[in-house]
Amino acid sequence: MMNLLYRRNMPELDLHGETRDSARVLTLEFLNDNYKMKKNEIAIVHGVGTGILKKEVHKVLKESKLVQEFGLDNFNSGCTLVRLVEFVDKKAKKCYNTRHNSKGDRV
Repeated sequence: MMNLLYRRNMPELDLHGETRDSARVLTLEFLNDNYKMKKNEIAIVHGVGTGILKKEVHKVLKESKLVQEFGLDNFNSGCTLVRLVEFVDKKAKKCYNTRHNSKGDRV
């Protein structure tokens, strides 16, 4: 479980008012963009409501190879905190994460 105490200066995606399908697309794009920008920790605000957006976001996060771990914010159940895998430099064939081998392939 993630233990991030504060979210200051953390990239954040707000999904309030979005549909399930648009939330899925926005979440995938947000994950890819932050991985490319080498941001390791991000926040996705889905709100509490009926839980439809939270379920869809968590489904996307479980399926993504870019996500190392994720969990609900301790202080706000309408927000999911995500830790992405480290950026893999394929040209230098170096990896800075234990979940990849030296070629950059996911283990």
